[in-house]
Amino acid sequence: MHDPAGLYEFHDDVAVPSGLPLVAGLTGFTDAGGAVSQFNDYLRERLDSRTVATFDNDVLLDYRARRPIMTFDQDHLSDYRPARLALDLVTDELGKQFLLLTGYEPDFQWERFTAAVLQLIDRFAVSSTTWVHAIPMPVPHTRPIGVTVSGNRRELVDAMSIWKPHTQVPANALQLIEYRLQELEHPVTGFALLVPHYLGDTEYPDAAVAALESVTAATGLIFPSDELREQGREFVARIDEQVQGNAELQRLVGTLEERHDAYTEDNPVRSPLTDEAGELPTADDIGAELEKFLAIRRTGDEGGQQK
Repeated sequence: MHDPAGLYEFHDDVAVPSGLPLVAGLTGFTDAGGAVSQFNDYLRERLDSRTVATFDNDVLLDYRARRPIMTFDQDHLSDYRPARLALDLVTDELGKQFLLLTGYEPDFQWERFTAAVLQLIDRFAVSSTTWVHAIPMPVPHTRPIGVTVSGNRRELVDAMSIWKPHTQVPANALQLIEYRLQELEHPVTGFALLVPHYLGDTEYPDAAVAALESVTAATGLIFPSDELREQGREFVARIDEQVQGNAELQRLVGTLEERHDAYTEDNPVRSPLTDEAGELPTADDIGAELEKFLAIRRTGDEGGQQK
């Protein structure tokens, strides 16, 4: 195998602390509801980030399968947007840093790409690796998006995984990375979001919210999600309106609800991170609780010093 370090180029002006978690989401395989693409765009647009390393498109990308965007301005070409596969240093809402691997799933040299990612994980002494993808499932949009959890963090599998099949599936590059990390006993978690199949080809905001919530559960990172949640409420309201106006759609959703509820009744999963309704707290909820905790702690410290 060629040197995996030859697949990427460092940006020397970025200092990366050791021991950070790594979060990953690659597009190009199944991305039901646009979950991964929305997740990646949302984090990169709304959080402070700096590029640590960029991977070589000419080695990893099939340009004819996924052509880059060129802008034609009346009589000349004015802009070229190549694909991007990169590792960024990102800061969450509470100032905690993490590494974020985003971009396209490589078309070529998976083993070398996997070795390169493992090399970066070792170089930066990454504390844990978490990745997300989304698959279409016959589930209703009227129920919370469930996840299938893979990896070697048993507490997350037991607490969150609602569907645990015995099956063979077409592999993706991040699954190969997860497999290699398991061999090294590195803490790794994969979240497969179970998105309603009839919304698989749409950009479904709740799918991106579910991706954010899953990563929060695995890492403790806090992400801004209020805007996505509002978009999700508006999206679901439009879907509900369409369903109410179509008797066939009502029967379809009703049947999916019955099957979903029967399955979850027989296979209950309750995460310790959720409330009684099965919902994870929002970033605002967690932030408020954290501020309350810090205020109490500061008061306690001051009281101790006065004694």
